[in-house]
Amino acid sequence: MKQSEIKELSTADLNEKLGALQKNYTDLKMAHAITPMENPLQLRSLRRTVARIATELTKRELQ
Repeated sequence: MKQSEIKELSTADLNEKLGALQKNYTDLKMAHAITPMENPLQLRSLRRTVARIATELTKRELQ
């Protein structure tokens, strides 16, 4: 998910998406620990997307 797409979403949508992505990331991380994934770069991109959304939420709280 790109930063421009994140900025267009409402705060409620961002909170909802953040929870879903964090759960998905945790599930993938556990699955990768048991059996290695075909493409471990999925973990990196998912982690960075979670960070982008969390950063946008923090920025909106400070304004």
